[in-house]
Amino acid sequence: MSRVGRTTPYQTNFSSPRGMRRAVAELHYCAMNLLLLGKGKTGSLVADVAREHRHQVRALASGDNPGGAALVREKLRGVDVVIDFTTPKAAVENITACARAGASMVIGTTGWYSELPRIRELVENSGIGFLYASNFSLGVNVFFDIAHAAATALGKGYSGAIEERHHAQKKDKPSGTAAVLQKILKEKSGVELEINSVREGDIVGTHIITLRSAGDTITLAHEAHSRRGFAEGAVRAAEWLAGKKGFFDFKDVWRSL
Repeated sequence: MSRVGRTTPYQTNFSSPRGMRRAVAELHYCAMNLLLLGKGKTGSLVADVAREHRHQVRALASGDNPGGAALVREKLRGVDVVIDFTTPKAAVENITACARAGASMVIGTTGWYSELPRIRELVENSGIGFLYASNFSLGVNVFFDIAHAAATALGKGYSGAIEERHHAQKKDKPSGTAAVLQKILKEKSGVELEINSVREGDIVGTHIITLRSAGDTITLAHEAHSRRGFAEGAVRAAEWLAGKKGFFDFKDVWRSL
């Protein structure tokens, strides 16, 4: 990770208190070189947000990196963090290649979690920094905590269900976020709720937990209005991960923000 030493897009006025605070911020600001895997809707937005944060970004489409072939040590020199928003199959190939090359990764792709134990062992043996999330939205991570609290109802006469709705192009079903909600609720209550998945139109992402009893219904919902929240979270995750080694998930990041 390189300390910013080049010309900034504005001139700092050192004669004012505000200018001095800006100068101090500049001195402590670290720009990163990021490699983005995936040029889909979310991946492209991640690239835009990263550039807004003044990071250098290079992006590879799936055709540029078949089977993780482009992720070799020689080509990853100078890359601080690789960010993956591809497909489940490609993500596993990319993780394997980056672990071999010693490159740290942030993984926004879902649908590969059946291989999580193997991937964790691979990452820990490689000594890289690795951070994944079913969802990088801060709001969704608050929703996870709400779901944990609400799980108490399942042991007190309530039944429940989970519904997730996404755009028609989403590959995995159920969504990674819905699977995490299911796990949270089961760990707290011992009850595994059914997940209903809907794929239609251009829905960014909606998750609904419904808890019913003879007396009332509790409805908990999170609706993403755009992919911007996912992109912001992914870039923050990369900034947090830079220089770290180990296996992390996004809850390690958002609670420190």
